[in-house]
Amino acid sequence: MTRNNVALLGATGSIGRSATAVLSCCKERFNVPLVAARSSIDKLAGCAGQLDAQMVLTTDDTKLDELSSLLPPGVQALSGMDALIETVTSDKIDTVLCAIIGTAGIRPVLAAIEAGKTVALASKEVMVSAGELVNAALKANPRARLIPVDSEHSGVFQALAGRRKDEVETIILTASGGPFRTWSAEQIATATLEEALDHPTWSMGQKITIDSASMMNKALELVEARYLFEDYHAKLDVLVHPQSAVHALIGLTDGSLIAQCAIADMKLPIAYALTYPERVALPVEKLSLAAMGKLEFSAPDRKRFPAFDFADAALSAGGTLPCAMNAANEVAVERFCAGEITFGSIYRIIEKVMSAWHNEPQISLEQLDEADAEARRRAREVKL
Repeated sequence: MTRNNVALLGATGSIGRSATAVLSCCKERFNVPLVAARSSIDKLAGCAGQLDAQMVLTTDDTKLDELSSLLPPGVQALSGMDALIETVTSDKIDTVLCAIIGTAGIRPVLAAIEAGKTVALASKEVMVSAGELVNAALKANPRARLIPVDSEHSGVFQALAGRRKDEVETIILTASGGPFRTWSAEQIATATLEEALDHPTWSMGQKITIDSASMMNKALELVEARYLFEDYHAKLDVLVHPQSAVHALIGLTDGSLIAQCAIADMKLPIAYALTYPERVALPVEKLSLAAMGKLEFSAPDRKRFPAFDFADAALSAGGTLPCAMNAANEVAVERFCAGEITFGSIYRIIEKVMSAWHNEPQISLEQLDEADAEARRRAREVKL
């Protein structure tokens, strides 16, 4: 079997750790020439050793010496975004698994697509902020392929397999509801950081866990789904499903619903993205519907979770507005984590930035960089 050469970007985050576990147990299928991250240099070096990576990269140039000191002879230490792009576009790499947090993944993903690589995408901000540019790049290079890693979008991707585009009427993402699913609006508004991080189902990083609590995670995922599956022209919807067994559904024109179900373990969608169209057996628990007993579904409460109004606005407008929404949310979450604002103020900051936004069609990466910076500046300056 010819091994797939994988570059793992964002190796030290929660997705990166799950990806490391998948790649480690499937070494007969995968070679990992490159692992990369920005910080947590000791963890990055440890990941490189676990995966026998030949190149290890930090995007922070100031950490190159620290990284070099932790690597054994023969393993190359690299730094900087230019070196990252040069490596992922080289003949040494077949597949780029991007799990970089935030918008920093946009540039390497675009470069990989332009070089005809397969991109396994876990960084939702890439499609939220630059979906129009990414899809244009995919159309310009038919050799390139993008496969979603998010559990919900992977579920959609799997459910769509073999379906004609004109058969698909609705794409439905599920949401656990987060820790505040049954809380009143007043309780949510004054929730503490500790309460926001107490997710009932998933074990994730701090930013995405808070996004799940505010349901901004689902707002971002709706925008991401628009760009990932835009060829289907399907209506997008969300169902709150606290058991997190059904990750996505598609509604067909004859009234049928096709669901993708699995346990809540990110190793499954990661492995599917890396081995598509094949599947690989993993040492993970299997879903037992009998043991679960019941599955619950309900419509999200838009009054308690205004994130869905932001998603509607971003989906309707397109252009740079989704980029502004994402940037404003990131800053608002940072301010909440720093103790500057209340949980409810996350929504107010996003609303103020989006309502005053001058929207434009996406035309370049430089334009999106400017839009991202401007939205962040405005979000930092919002007085509450």
